Amino acid sequence: MKRSYHLWILALMITIGSAVYQRMTGPSYPKHYVTLLDSKAIELLLERAHGGATDHIVTVKTNNANITGRVEWKRYNTNDSAVSVPMTLNGTELSAPLPLQPPAGKLQYTVFITDGKKTFSASTVIRFRGEVPAPVLIFHIAAMFIGMLLSARTGLEIFAKEPNYKKMTYATFGVITLGGMILGPMVLHFAFNEWWTGFPFGSDITDNKTLIAFLAWLGALYGVQKSANPKKWIIAAAVITLLVFMIPHSLWGTELDYNTMKTN
Repeated sequence: MKRSYHLWILALMITIGSAVYQRMTGPSYPKHYVTLLDSKAIELLLERAHGGATDHIVTVKTNNANITGRVEWKRYNTNDSAVSVPMTLNGTELSAPLPLQPPAGKLQYTVFITDGKKTFSASTVIRFRGEVPAPVLIFHIAAMFIGMLLSARTGLEIFAKEPNYKKMTYATFGVITLGGMILGPMVLHFAFNEWWTGFPFGSDITDNKTLIAFLAWLGALYGVQKSANPKKWIIAAAVITLLVFMIPHSLWGTELDYNTMKTN
């Protein structure tokens, strides 16, 4: 019992570590900057994802009326000319809108702030998506996290005194199937009006890595049912799942082509 407890703790640490790494290295994680203007530190947090049917409001907290700014934006991967929008001061922060884009549409934008003597600028790309119902998104995230946890724990089952490969493999396969192959397409549909953008229909890395993990545990399921040595199938599935989920989320994600107005 004590060893099993330790294995769960280790699996949880592996899962949390990989989830944090995946989140912080992904293209939807905000960019953070700090600069010194008018002898005060100013923080900029540039968002790279926006959900819903509203404009995205770029904000910079200044607490200083001597600091002004503007935002320049253009549609990503187009020959459009940049549009410059002055930032307005609302209490303690400057703000300017980025116009709502169709699902998977992207804007490249740059924020300029100045105290009249020194100017600081920072750029990034933001992707727009439709609003995903909270229950669908919460259950999807929860299922994927639990699936990663079960994957790590099932892989560590090789260190158990009396390993129960079949029970753990069934649980892992079931949760990954639910989170990645059922709830995942639902989230994608709400966000980008697509059901699947991975192989064989596209090259979306998030969909493809989910498919790889699903197939890996499908193989492990075969191993515990048919193989005389299921351990190698389980280790392979656990390692593959850990590696694919270390790939940043939304890398090479669904993107709107403004020339054709189709997603790819």
